[in-house]
Amino acid sequence: MLLAIIIATVIISLMSFVGIFFLSERVKQFLHYLVSFAAGTLLAVAFFDLIPESLEHFLELGIDLHESIIIVLAGVLIFFLIERFIHWHHCDSCTDHDHHHDHKHKTAGFLVLAGDFVHNFVDGVLVAGAFLLDFHIGIVTTLSIVAHEIPQEIGDFSILLHSGYTKAKALLYNFYSALSAVLGGVIGYFALSAVQSIVPFVVAIAAGGFIYIALTHIVPALHSHKHNRKTIFIETLIFFSTIVVFYFLLAGHSH
Repeated sequence: MLLAIIIATVIISLMSFVGIFFLSERVKQFLHYLVSFAAGTLLAVAFFDLIPESLEHFLELGIDLHESIIIVLAGVLIFFLIERFIHWHHCDSCTDHDHHHDHKHKTAGFLVLAGDFVHNFVDGVLVAGAFLLDFHIGIVTTLSIVAHEIPQEIGDFSILLHSGYTKAKALLYNFYSALSAVLGGVIGYFALSAVQSIVPFVVAIAAGGFIYIALTHIVPALHSHKHNRKTIFIETLIFFSTIVVFYFLLAGHSH
């Protein structure tokens, strides 16, 4: 069973390499459209997947809706403090505007990797729990996670490229972040009862992190680059369409 969990979580981690299909130079000119997709993905995953999932577990633990939402807010604040710390640590060497602008983009990439690390770790724990419950449920859960992981990984890869990472580093760092699914699966196998009690809190904090990243880095990036009316319309259409599609993919979905 442990081997099955490891294989399943490795497969989930390998989804991070989906960005390979977006490495051509021609894709670069459409990167701002992929960033629109990424913004919609982060918000949709947070509101249609992570928050409902955490609320369901919080109700089982006797935690009411108001307290649950405070934990999501805590996730937003935690990611804000992480970014404040990064800027504070960096501010001595950040003397010119362009350097500060580049650093801000790099920070967005780091925050996405941090949020994805948490999200994938939770997915690993959920896979472990599903396999321990029933082998067939474990397979179905793995396939379900893979299905919604692919578009999210495309979004993450787009954000990393937009943040200034090279293609090779974007792929590699995204894969390192995704490997937390394997870590979550192994820990879940050996200590599921202990880990399960903190899973809803981790999920809610990850949701808050995704909301923070989308609204403070990705959406502002869409507003800041040069557009024409056609570009604005297409970006907006992609953004809203992504959210609508994810609603139908994830609404009512549970791991």
